[in-house]
Amino acid sequence: MKSYSIEEIAAACNGQLHLQSENAVVRHLVTDSRKFSFPRDSVFFAITGDRHDGHNYLVGLYQQRVRNFVVSRLPANLSDFTFANFILVADTLLALQQVSAMHRSFFSLPVIGITGSNGKTILKEWLFQLLQKDKITVRSPKSYNSQTGVPLSVWQLRPHHELAVFEAGISQPGEMEKLEAIIKPDIGIITNLGEAHQEHFKDKRHKLAEKLKLFKNTGALVYCKDHRLIDEYISHDSHLSGIRLFTWASSGKADLSITLIERKTDTTLIKARYNVGDVSVTIPFTDQASIENAIHAWAVLLLLGFPSEHIAGNIRHLNPVAMRMEQKQGINNCTIINDSYNSDPGSLAIAMDFLARQSQHLKKTIVISDMYQTGKSPEELYRETGELLTREKTGRLIGIGRDIRRIKEYFHGRADFYGSTDEFINCFNPGSFHNEAVLLKGARDFGFERISMLLEEKAHATIMEINLDNLVRNFNYFKSLIDQKTRIMAVVKAFSYGSGSYEIAGILAYNLVDYLAVAFFDEGVSLRKAGISVPVMVMNPDPGSYSRMAGYNLEPEIYNFSGLMLFIEKLKHSNIKKYPVHIKLDTGMYRLGFSQQEIPELIKMIKATDNIYVRSVFSHLSASDEPSHDDFTAGQIKLFKKMSAEICRELRYPVLRHILNSAGIERFPEAQFDMVRLGIGLYGISALENNRLANVNTFRSVISQIKEVPMGHTAGYSRAFKPESDTRIAVVPVGYADGLDRRLGNGQGRMIVNGVFVPVVGNICMDMCMLDIGSISAREGDEVIVFGEDNSISDIAAALSTIPYEIFTNISTRVKRIYVQE
Repeated sequence: MKSYSIEEIAAACNGQLHLQSENAVVRHLVTDSRKFSFPRDSVFFAITGDRHDGHNYLVGLYQQRVRNFVVSRLPANLSDFTFANFILVADTLLALQQVSAMHRSFFSLPVIGITGSNGKTILKEWLFQLLQKDKITVRSPKSYNSQTGVPLSVWQLRPHHELAVFEAGISQPGEMEKLEAIIKPDIGIITNLGEAHQEHFKDKRHKLAEKLKLFKNTGALVYCKDHRLIDEYISHDSHLSGIRLFTWASSGKADLSITLIERKTDTTLIKARYNVGDVSVTIPFTDQASIENAIHAWAVLLLLGFPSEHIAGNIRHLNPVAMRMEQKQGINNCTIINDSYNSDPGSLAIAMDFLARQSQHLKKTIVISDMYQTGKSPEELYRETGELLTREKTGRLIGIGRDIRRIKEYFHGRADFYGSTDEFINCFNPGSFHNEAVLLKGARDFGFERISMLLEEKAHATIMEINLDNLVRNFNYFKSLIDQKTRIMAVVKAFSYGSGSYEIAGILAYNLVDYLAVAFFDEGVSLRKAGISVPVMVMNPDPGSYSRMAGYNLEPEIYNFSGLMLFIEKLKHSNIKKYPVHIKLDTGMYRLGFSQQEIPELIKMIKATDNIYVRSVFSHLSASDEPSHDDFTAGQIKLFKKMSAEICRELRYPVLRHILNSAGIERFPEAQFDMVRLGIGLYGISALENNRLANVNTFRSVISQIKEVPMGHTAGYSRAFKPESDTRIAVVPVGYADGLDRRLGNGQGRMIVNGVFVPVVGNICMDMCMLDIGSISAREGDEVIVFGEDNSISDIAAALSTIPYEIFTNISTRVKRIYVQE
């Protein structure tokens, strides 16, 4: 692994070095204070943004033995950082990019750069699959294509690599020039041009011009001439005039002219003309996006000079790209993390970080296979892997393969080894997995999906998929609407609106939420038992739980005098002083809370005891999502300001104030006070017509059986469905016991089958329902979307004259939740 002195790092970014430890060596660049595997030989870049500042974590990182920092301001207590080196720069993000560009300058291997609106990551992964058997190839991890992701990707370059594939994405003008200086691609690919991030560009042409700046010094550029705007712009761009253009098209003249695309059941045959000859490939996919990505990959391999027969043989075996890790409930109270579609050192480090965050389990186990085509000697590879697993405090390792045994001398925990997946399955004992987090990380050839099936808790085919990346994206969107000093309390009551308990709380805690809120004491206890240490407010505590509240460090909402007196009494009995409570004020909802007339007596009682201190004062808006009630909402905010000011004025310590919920954050940001409460907005429900939130929950099932129903015949209970012509119905294993509202039957609801909306017909049963699929292409086993990105839960709620909250929370616990994260 290539290393640099701290002096070389400082020179690369034109920084001022404050040297306190000589002979420091840097092998790793880190921007996330939560992700340190090798602190001694890492350098931390304290990047600042609108809502975060890496400088806030310097003390904690120093305590974790990090000794090299790139900062834009030195810590005031510099003398406390004995033996730490600081490089002072004007812009830490730019410094990261400059250091990575310096590293890139030492390598002369061919580099492929990919940009475009869609398909970048899939194409990059497929090129890696196609090239790695012939060339030792490095590629961007996951979707590392941003201003920070690209530098970290390029830093992976090592002397043994023979080819590199990096992707680059931008969200606003001026960004691509910085990425070009780091990647310096020899071959470029632009996939397509869509609507993503359009808000920062004048028009699509402007966005295209910015993206193409990645290729200003490249030798060759691959693109599809069917995308007319791309073809027209490239043909007339003087900056690209000296570049070799390698094109493909399904109509018109191109280097690779597609003559036939023939979709079959599970494969697609693609024929083309190339170099005055006929060529063809068959890919194991039928969707349009996969066909386009595969042709792009085909074109690149032809450009690189690979023989057509060799390409056809490899492309036939393209594997689906697992873009995300899946977290599922496992047997014996285990959590299973399935990342078993690729196995390499880069993706292993990312997966290990995810495993380390499973605070609900003390025990951590990894099932890992041999790693192929890494370019490293087995000794070096498994030494580094063993050191990583040991450093991440992995308790048990199960190694599968012939070479993985080499790790044993470098891994200090319990280790068991099997020669093959079949051998492991034959020896499998369910009782050996109990109350632990298990990471599956295997090369595709090992078929770890069979191990996943053994370890998963059995459930029926209907699932709720929760996209944790989109949840974090929504969290950050709401953060962008408030001041940096304003805190966020995330409401995770009612099983986090049906989405999970510790799974949701854990990802929010990892993303530095300030507070969590639950409805009942038991919900808070569950979070504490799962290792969640973020402060938790209990919004509706039962008086019977008051005596146990302190034992779990849970903070009660107090909304009446009887509750206040009882809680103080319990604290006195336990000799507890200054315990935090949250005072609820009623500003017009008439549900819970102290009224305006009760404020003087409330202040008197609070000041008369030293057993409590008021952590926050808050109220609840009745109709912040409804413009017709804006005057009433403004009145609530005005009254809250007055009532809370009266309390804060009498207390001699800081008190947090909060009244805004998700809709309030979007529509009344001027009333954010000290903290806001974020709930349903986390899951993509917006109060604005221009919804900028991402879908988080997708309710999925499958077709169990397809039936032919002749005209005049009837189907279902009460013979409720009687088609007016011959048709087909698909039986789907989701019913009202799963949370599917019976009112959606008889044509009132619809689901998606293979991209087509189809009506729900007949009466919805307890465990299943029926869809009229008519003549659309569908087979038993095909996926059915109950709600998700395209069939939104808001639309379903509107059809039922209800709210998304009700639909979310009605989804039964027998529906398995699967958590996905890139």
